[in-house]
Amino acid sequence: MSALQKTTATLRLFGDTLDPDEVSALLGASPSYSARKGDAKASKSEKARIEKTGKWIFKTDDCAPGNLNLQIETLLSKLTQDLDIWRDLASRFQCNLFCGLFMSSSNDGESISANTLLQLGSRGIEIWFDIYNFDEDDS
Repeated sequence: MSALQKTTATLRLFGDTLDPDEVSALLGASPSYSARKGDAKASKSEKARIEKTGKWIFKTDDCAPGNLNLQIETLLSKLTQDLDIWRDLASRFQCNLFCGLFMSSSNDGESISANTLLQLGSRGIEIWFDIYNFDEDDS
């Protein structure tokens, strides 16, 4: 089994009552993207859309070759270490770590260490995966 071509990791908090300023203050960092429920958001390529729920998004740099343990360690090191704050946030909002796994062959793999799992679990953070299988015919 070879290493993944690339990994991505993004911490995401969602909730109808989520106030991005409160979450930023509690976690000690500014998000990569945030919105309150009902905010109108537009990008250059689309019309304004109304946010269906509040969100606070915090991205790490992509890793190539993949290294989720390093990405998660780096991400968590930039945020509060106070587990009471994390438990409070996890009780009020959906908290997850969204990971993209990009394979360069059909049998690439990645392991997540017990310490990394403990760090996520003690904060009430679920881990979600999107797995992309690179196919030379797709390029």
